[in-house]
Amino acid sequence: MSLAESRPRPCGPGGPARGRPRSETVERAILEGVMKLLEEGVPLAELSIERIARTAGVGKATIYRRWSGKEELFCDVLRAAEPPDPVLPGTSVRDDLVVILDAMRERGLLNRSSMMMHNVYAQMKSSPKLWAAYEATVIAPRRQLGYDVLRRGLSRGELRDDLDIDLINDIVVGPMIVRAFMRPDAGLPEGLAEQIVDTVLDGLRPRAATA
Repeated sequence: MSLAESRPRPCGPGGPARGRPRSETVERAILEGVMKLLEEGVPLAELSIERIARTAGVGKATIYRRWSGKEELFCDVLRAAEPPDPVLPGTSVRDDLVVILDAMRERGLLNRSSMMMHNVYAQMKSSPKLWAAYEATVIAPRRQLGYDVLRRGLSRGELRDDLDIDLINDIVVGPMIVRAFMRPDAGLPEGLAEQIVDTVLDGLRPRAATA
């Protein structure tokens, strides 16, 4: 699996803005070195910074100038291996939610098609420290994106003003999470995001005033 050409935003709080100016070539070599080891079946627990440095052809200090440790590095590797986070059109709450859910659908398809990625996610969940880092720096910002879209929908009058945004965000993304990650037998066809969003929004829009 090839990594994205541009490195994702660092996982650590504020990013590792320390040391000498970064080289994109060096960073890409490190990310690809980790992915190479994962593709060879090396368990996450056995991926030491020393082994990663040896595979990437760099020194350990080069890695530590860019990442504070394995958790931060692994987050960036996984984000680089996944489809990039989408750019929202901003035209309506419906359009934005469709884009968010379709990105989840694409990640679900990747998880199904790549046994290596499937195994990596399973190993991450068995490592509380690593999963907490991924949850805080990758999943949480994606959830925040949904909150922001729904809040904009409220402010624009596209949604009822009596809604619990936290609950609604779960209701919107829940069906796609179930389909993409909890039911490997379920279909993930194109148009599924639109179907989910339109079904949910039908009950969330302001009610017409009655005479």
